[in-house]
Amino acid sequence: MGSFSIWHWLIVLAIVLLVFGTKKLRNLGSDLGGAVKGFKDAMKEGAAEAPKQVEAKPTGTTVEGEVKDKTHG
Repeated sequence: MGSFSIWHWLIVLAIVLLVFGTKKLRNLGSDLGGAVKGFKDAMKEGAAEAPKQVEAKPTGTTVEGEVKDKTHG
């Protein structure tokens, strides 16, 4: 079963070009590129707007409770 050679990939590319056409594939590529760019910009904005995390300081209080058996028999 092995990997595909370059000729296999060229044949697949030719079939895809025949089915979809170059214009539709070009539009698809630019749409995908715009989506990736928008995602990167949003990640940069999110990192800049995210507040810094503050370490929680222990208050010294302890909460005690009783565990009840929840088995029904």
